[in-house]
Amino acid sequence: MSISRRRAIQLAGAAALTAASSRLPAAQAPGLRLLILGGTSFLGPHLTELALARDWRVTHFNRGRHDPDGVPGVQTLIGDRNGQLDALADGDWDAVIDTSGYVPRQVRLSASLLAARARQYLFVSSISVYAGFATPSDESSAVGKLTDETVEEVTAETYGALKALCEQAAQAAMPDRTTVIRPGLIVGPLDPTDRFTYWPVRTARGGEVLAPGSPADPIQVIDVRDLASWMLGLVERGVHGVFNAVSAPRQFTIGGLLNDCLLATGSGATFTWADAGFLQDQKISAWSDMPAWIPPAGDEAAASLTVVDRAMKEGLRVRPLIETVRDTLSWFQSLPADRRATLRAGLSPAREREALAAWRARQ
Repeated sequence: MSISRRRAIQLAGAAALTAASSRLPAAQAPGLRLLILGGTSFLGPHLTELALARDWRVTHFNRGRHDPDGVPGVQTLIGDRNGQLDALADGDWDAVIDTSGYVPRQVRLSASLLAARARQYLFVSSISVYAGFATPSDESSAVGKLTDETVEEVTAETYGALKALCEQAAQAAMPDRTTVIRPGLIVGPLDPTDRFTYWPVRTARGGEVLAPGSPADPIQVIDVRDLASWMLGLVERGVHGVFNAVSAPRQFTIGGLLNDCLLATGSGATFTWADAGFLQDQKISAWSDMPAWIPPAGDEAAASLTVVDRAMKEGLRVRPLIETVRDTLSWFQSLPADRRATLRAGLSPAREREALAAWRARQ
C-alpha cells in the first residue's frame, strides 16, 4: 500500500488520544503500538507502511508541516521536539522509533518523557558518529566528540558528534531498553537527497557519463525498505544494543552500481572513469558531486568498509542492488516535472561536460 499525502486524513484529537492511551496489555492489543517521532520523510513513510501492513497501531509525533492533514490509518500528534511535548504526555507504546533526533537536548527531553510510556526506544543514528575512517569501524570503535557539547547547530563538521551525543542521551534515559541503529547511506524510493538517485537518472539520460575512481572501489548503501523491515523486526523481538546498518563490506562496488544502472535503463550510456586526483583538481567532490563514492585512500580509506556482522546476525538482509536501482528510477520518474528538472546531488550536465573535456585534454 502507498501513503498518499494528497488524501491524508489527520486523526489527531481527544478521542484518538484517549484510544492510544488505553494501556491495553500487548497480548490483548490488535498489534504492537508504535510511536514514530517524525514519520513523514523518507524512512518514516516506509516504516509506517510496513507497520500498518502488520496490523500495528501507529502514531506519528511531528510539527504537522509535511503532512498537515495526517496520514490515513495513523494517529497524528502535533507538537515540537523543542520543548512542546504535551501531546505525548498521556500515551503508551510498545516501542518508539526516533527518526528525527539530531540535537542531544531534544532527544534527552523526548526519551526522558517516554521512559515511563514505552518499553523500547529505537534511535536512528548514523555511521557518521565514528571518529575516523582510516580503518574499518565496528560498533566498538571510538565516536567523534565536540569540544563544546552545548553546540546545537548541525553542520557537516558537527553532525556525527551530535548524533553520538544523541545516542548517549537516549541510552541514559532508557538504559537497557535502547536500540541504536547506525545506517550508512540510505537509498531507494522517496529519497529526498538524490545521493543515490543521481546514478540511475544520469545513466538513463545516456551519453558519456563521468564516473569516479575505479570500478572496483567499494561502496556501502542500505535500501530504505530493507532497513525499515529489519528495524520493525528488532522491535517485534525486543532486541536492544548498537548496530551498524549498511551493506556488507565489498558487497557492492561503484562499478557494479553503474553496470546495474546500465542494465536497468538499457540506455547505452558509456562510462569514463576519472581518478581521484583529477576529480580533486577539478573541484569535483566525492559523495556530493560523485554520490555514494569515497576514494578508498588516506584518512577515509575504510569509509565504505564498515563492519556489519552484528546486524547480519540479527537478520539484516540487503536486496540486490539492481532492484533498488529499478525501483528508485521508477519512483523518480513518477515525480512532478519541476522536481525532476534539477537533481539535488551529482553534477549538472554543464559541469559534467566541462570535466569530461578537461579529462580528454589531459589524456
